[in-house]
Amino acid sequence: MTYSVKEIFYTLQGEGVNAGKPAIFCRFVGCNLWSGKEVDRAKAICTFCDTQFLGGQKITNPKLLINKISKLWPKDQPNKLVVLTGGEPALQVDDFLVEGLHELGFEVAIETNGTVELTKGIDWVCVSPKVGTELKVISGNELKVVYPQNGLDLTQLSKMDFDHFLIQPMDVPWTNDFVEKSVEFCKANTQWKLSCQNHKTLGIR
Repeated sequence: MTYSVKEIFYTLQGEGVNAGKPAIFCRFVGCNLWSGKEVDRAKAICTFCDTQFLGGQKITNPKLLINKISKLWPKDQPNKLVVLTGGEPALQVDDFLVEGLHELGFEVAIETNGTVELTKGIDWVCVSPKVGTELKVISGNELKVVYPQNGLDLTQLSKMDFDHFLIQPMDVPWTNDFVEKSVEFCKANTQWKLSCQNHKTLGIR
């Protein structure tokens, strides 16, 4: 397996239930909902993506990738966490990568749009559904909805087998009222919690 990886970096998780946790992020190139090219954004399934996931490097086997990830964790520190993200990481993440990370003591988390079945053994599954897609990952730890998305049935999503249900205000340049709308939604629907993108507020990666 050759992996296409945009970047690997050590930071704090900025959003979701694990916000504030130290983690190594491994961002994979490519997504099945948008090419990543601005010229294609308007016709993409996910038009509001805020991530640059093109470019990067080819890594020719899981051992090389695992080595690059493990070198970034502070020496002799516990609670190893790696977040596999993208783009859509499920297009590339396989058993060899997950098993190898486990052998080094990492908890493995993934941030996925849920349209691609996941390999086995992932410890923390965060699904961010997009309107107009069919979810193949219908259970996990976090269901994190970028809000608002017209046509997304939140009532139906709230019945799925997830531990946490999160509403995250859409971060786009043409509006500034999505935070207020998200807050009001959570106040009216108490199964849901607000997820803020703390890394953007703090100015960290």
